[in-house]
Amino acid sequence: MLHMTPTYLLDEQRLLDNLNTIALIQQEADVQFILAFKAFAWWKTLPLFRPFIHATTASSLFEARMGYEKFGAPVHAYLPAYTQQDITQIAPISSHLTFNSFSQYERLHSLALQTNPQLSLGLRINPEYSEVKTLIYNPCAPGSRFGVSAQRMPTHLPEQIHGLHCHCHCESSAEEFVRTLSHIEDKFHHWLMQARWINFGGGHLVTRNDYNIPLLVDTLNSFHQRYPHLKIILEPGSAFTWQTGELMAEVVDIVTDHGISTAILNVSFTCHMPDCLEMPYMPVVRGAQVVTRDAKGEHVYRLGGNSCLSGDWLGSWQFDHSLSVGEIIIFEDMIHYTTVKTNMFNGVGHPDLAIRHTNGQVEVLRHFSYEDYLARMD
Repeated sequence: MLHMTPTYLLDEQRLLDNLNTIALIQQEADVQFILAFKAFAWWKTLPLFRPFIHATTASSLFEARMGYEKFGAPVHAYLPAYTQQDITQIAPISSHLTFNSFSQYERLHSLALQTNPQLSLGLRINPEYSEVKTLIYNPCAPGSRFGVSAQRMPTHLPEQIHGLHCHCHCESSAEEFVRTLSHIEDKFHHWLMQARWINFGGGHLVTRNDYNIPLLVDTLNSFHQRYPHLKIILEPGSAFTWQTGELMAEVVDIVTDHGISTAILNVSFTCHMPDCLEMPYMPVVRGAQVVTRDAKGEHVYRLGGNSCLSGDWLGSWQFDHSLSVGEIIIFEDMIHYTTVKTNMFNGVGHPDLAIRHTNGQVEVLRHFSYEDYLARMD
């Protein structure tokens, strides 16, 4: 039996719907949204974004180059730590460059401005408040390496610092932003009055069906009234590609042990869906219901990956029929934070990247081969 190539399938119309939502918020709240490549980096789709947004954000040299070369505009750069070499390559292709600490600023800001005198420099702050429950995704947890807390701020911002940047969210609601904003203002009002722009970072899941967009718009407009001199920037990652596509997989074997049936797929959780193990969370599988982890029963299956890692599996799901080899399994909402984090551990092949255009035609943007595996260690 021929096996299908597993595929990440992006739906163009759903992406455009999200972009229209973001454009509406930008207009009604007078804010700027920028695309965070750490969540989505299919550069061949960037022409779809250009009518809606005007910049991207980068957290590495490679992301910065992609934003400048493929999106076609200077980037907003933030790296947890820059080297001198980073600065000399990133500063010329950036409009904004944010430092994570005063020590980085003191060592490198002169070089950055010498390299690009038009650069707007920023400083990341840490409000020491976040409602993100999963520690690995909480940037404000005690001992965080990100940003400067209020007690470590000088009375006056250095003259060359124009903006402040903070990141406190992960797939968060408008209500969470309202509560977080009160902490930001309480701790950093003095410096907000000195800055020219504020970047509220990512994690604002504005395209989720139940997101309270009117509350967000009202909150941002109210903030404008209190700080009319500040330009507001948001850089969500997931919001752009939330619910815009699937990962298509195939059942290649079914094994049973101690009454537990596992459908082994031609994709891997550790290689292709790492957030399912890191977060952790159970993805939605089309045509199936999540049941307890070690459940047994009719049509109940664990789903196992095709790497040799023992923990490369999730479970369990109950289907309405018995699965069979060759059957297609569809993981919903698998476009954000997937391909940017995938790997070729065990030499496991990478799924194709494809897009379903608004006319219904499917275009394969990228097929990965043995040569891609070799090139990673060439």
